[in-house]
Amino acid sequence: MRDPARSDSSGVDTLELKPRATRNGMLVRTERGWRLGIRAGGSGQYRLAQLDDHSGRPRANLIWRPPFTVSLRARVSSASLPGTWGFGLWNDPFALGCGPARERRRLPALPQAAWLFSASARSQLSLRDDKPGNGFFAQACMSERVGVWLVPVVLSFPFSPRNSRRILSRHIHQDAAQVDSDPCVWHHYELRWLHESTEFWIDGQQLFRSAVCPRPPLGVVIWIDNQYAAFDTRGRIAWGVESIPEDAWLEVEQLSCGSRPAAP
Repeated sequence: MRDPARSDSSGVDTLELKPRATRNGMLVRTERGWRLGIRAGGSGQYRLAQLDDHSGRPRANLIWRPPFTVSLRARVSSASLPGTWGFGLWNDPFALGCGPARERRRLPALPQAAWLFSASARSQLSLRDDKPGNGFFAQACMSERVGVWLVPVVLSFPFSPRNSRRILSRHIHQDAAQVDSDPCVWHHYELRWLHESTEFWIDGQQLFRSAVCPRPPLGVVIWIDNQYAAFDTRGRIAWGVESIPEDAWLEVEQLSCGSRPAAP
């Protein structure tokens, strides 16, 4: 299935998004976009609804490079949803998709991402103690190329996860800012991935600009799920799925992507 494809002189590129969902995930076309939902239920089952353009592609063949802009309007059913939801760009580093078995699985990679991300309180998704790792935040992430620096991470991890986290924080560069606006109300979000910086805008106002810039190529992703993950300041690791007390959804509309950034 194809999301509306757009191509015109303003620099908007063709965007093909594949809908993907688990058994208790829902994707519904709306008049101007999509509603992605997950059904209420216990913590024994992973739930996901996702739109992306990276499924089934080798990571080297992902489509997008800077300068590139993602623009959309979005709202969610609750400001305190379990699990995670968001939209933006990434390299699908862990290849944790739910697509058909025939899809080729990619080996894990270090993360590259620029997105608006919401994670419940059980998550801790920042390697920096001074940056948000849960709640609703804008984040840019750039990992250095794999090198000998990864050896002490692997060797020390079983004995000192805290030390491994410290080493990773030097080579996986993250920057983030909390988003204070109510996500249950329609807002216009814009992400500008440039050659030397990443910018996040909400309702025409710049929220955050960072010199952290993910390495290309990347793919577009929009999702909602009931997963949490944490790698906290003490080196403690946690991962799992959360119960969903009532149906949850993320609605997006007026989605467009451009090969050059919009004017300030």
